[in-house]
Order: sequence, then C-alpha cells, then structure tokens
Amino acid sequence: MKKLFIISGEASGDLHGSNLIKALKQNAEIEIQAWGGDLMEAAGAKVLKHYKELAFMGFWEVISNIRTISKNFKLCKEQILDFKPDAVVFIDYPGFNLRMAKFCKEHGIKTLYYISPQVWAWKQNRVKKIKAFVDKMYVILPFEKEFYDQFNYEVDFVGHPLIDAIEDFKNRAKPADVFRATNGLDDRPVIALLPGSRNQEIKVKLPLMLSVVKEFKDYQFVIAGAPSKDKAFYQEFLGEGNVALVENDTYNLLNNSFAALVTSGTATLETALFKVPQVVCYKGSSISYHIAKRVIKVKYISLVNLIQDEEVVTELIQGELTTPNIKTELIKITSGKKREKMLTNYDELIKNCGGVGASAHTAQLIINEIS
Repeated sequence: MKKLFIISGEASGDLHGSNLIKALKQNAEIEIQAWGGDLMEAAGAKVLKHYKELAFMGFWEVISNIRTISKNFKLCKEQILDFKPDAVVFIDYPGFNLRMAKFCKEHGIKTLYYISPQVWAWKQNRVKKIKAFVDKMYVILPFEKEFYDQFNYEVDFVGHPLIDAIEDFKNRAKPADVFRATNGLDDRPVIALLPGSRNQEIKVKLPLMLSVVKEFKDYQFVIAGAPSKDKAFYQEFLGEGNVALVENDTYNLLNNSFAALVTSGTATLETALFKVPQVVCYKGSSISYHIAKRVIKVKYISLVNLIQDEEVVTELIQGELTTPNIKTELIKITSGKKREKMLTNYDELIKNCGGVGASAHTAQLIINEIS
C-alpha cells in the first residue's frame, strides 16, 4: 500500500485537502497521515496535528510563539521520517511548507505541492525555493502556469477546487424558504455583505457598505458573519433597519443572494461561482495601502479580474470606496446591462478555471507520481 503525508495549515486547505483525499481513496489504496483539520480526518486521513494549533498571524504573534513554531517543525520532521511516505503533499501555507519541502528533498522524499503560494503577487523570490525543493507543482489558477513558465519551471494546471466544493455544497444546500425562515428574512431580494473576517477590516468596510441601505428599500441587506465572530460583535452594525446577520453560513447566504458587496480575496471568486453580481470593496490604513502598492505586482485585487485579465467586477479601492460610488455600482448590478454582462462573464470564468474535477485531476497526477 502506498503512503502519503499531507500538510495543510489553514481552514481552506482542510477543505481542499479533504476533497483531494476523497478522490485519492476512490482511485487507489493509500494510507494517509496529515496535518490538517476535521474535514481531512472525516475524509480518511489520520490527522496528527490540527491546523488550529498552527495559526500564528502577524509579526509579533510569530515572534512571541517562536518556540512553539520551532517545536512544530521538529515534530513534523520526526513524524514524516517515522511514517516513511512515498511522497509529501503540501497544500498552500508557504511559510511552513516551503521549509518542510526543503527538509523532505534533503532526505530523498518526493515533494508534491497542491495550490501554489501567491508568488505571482509578491515574494517572487520564493520561486527559486520552489524550483529547488518541489518536484511537482499543481496550480489552480490558469495564469499561474504562464507565470511559472517565465522561470522555466513546468507546472500542472489542475483547475480550481472551489468549483467542486461549491457544486458539492449546492447538492445539500438549504431550500430557499428554509433559509429565509431560519434567518428571519422576508421575500425581498437579498444583497449580501461580505466584509471579511478580521476586526479592523470589518470596522472599516462594513459601515461604508451599510451606508447605502436606506437607498435600496426594495432589497434586504444581510451580513455574512465570520466563523470567528459572535453576534455581539456585529450588534453595533445592526442598528440600521433592513439589515440582518447570518452567522457562519456564507455559502447558503450567497446561494440565496441577488447581489453582493464583497471585500477582496477568495470571497470574490466564491461569489462569482455562485453567480452573484458583486462590487468589490477594499479600504485599509493609508500606510498599509501604500506599502502594498509597492510590494504587490498585480493589476487587480479581485481573483475574478485577475483570472479574466480584465475588469469584470468593479473594484472600489481606498479613496474610491465612498457611499455615492457604492450606490452607483449597486444600481448597475441589480438591473440592466452590467448585471447581464457580469453573469455572462462568470460563465467564461468557470470555463477558464477548468470546470469541475480539480480534485480528481490532482489525485490522478499524484497517484501517477507515486506508482
């Protein structure tokens, strides 16, 4: 029996890792040990370390937990050597995984990387490490293959696993009437508000998103509550009439939404895959924004526009994120030609992302590598 060790350090990696494990076990007899989460364990992996024990964000948090982080590296190395896998599969999480890939390469263990670090946006110097320590890279964004070609490094484009995850979700989604009744919603079309998950970004963006509520009385606005936040955190924002909160159920919210205001990040792609017209909203501190502009090397901040290499969805960034601009763009995506064009572009986006089957495609490539 073949053996794989999989390392995922985040919730998204747990989701994509679980779908990969299901596909692997459907096609071969494989014993899998992993660092991951509950979803990977339910899919059939023996999880030795939960990703929740690895979540150190920000410079100070990393420095103050440096001993724990060092112990994690040591433990992971020992577990890999003890297990003697045919290959180690790394899922995103580059700060940890690239160091582990170096260790595995030095010990003659095959290194396979699923979901590339976003080296095309920043830290392009990481490409040297990837070329040196990663035997095979499986990328999920179509432009990543062309990016790596510039560095004479051949990668496999496997398609985006969110397409599979969302299709799977739709098969078990709550019926619309149940969703509305559960959350105290009426029959008016829903405008979803996805302000992010960090305290500061929510406090900056959510009031701006809510500033247009009174202008759209024929719609109901619903905030997507982040998994890490309880209802009390959002209470100050719920004073406005015509605003509701859905806690930790963003996919059901998007599945029942007519339009959305979305902060940048993966949420922009998820919103597009649910075929919800959107306006992308981003505002950070002035210092952070100007640093990011110097460091980040991409034309757009939303994955939708990056994948399509054109402005499919409007991005209101920094000084452009104002009440009048939000109102104008929201009118455009709730009726008329811009809404229709955006929905057509979403169909093209799904094709460009490889359609369904990313997990199965990646699983087969991995099986070929270790057979």
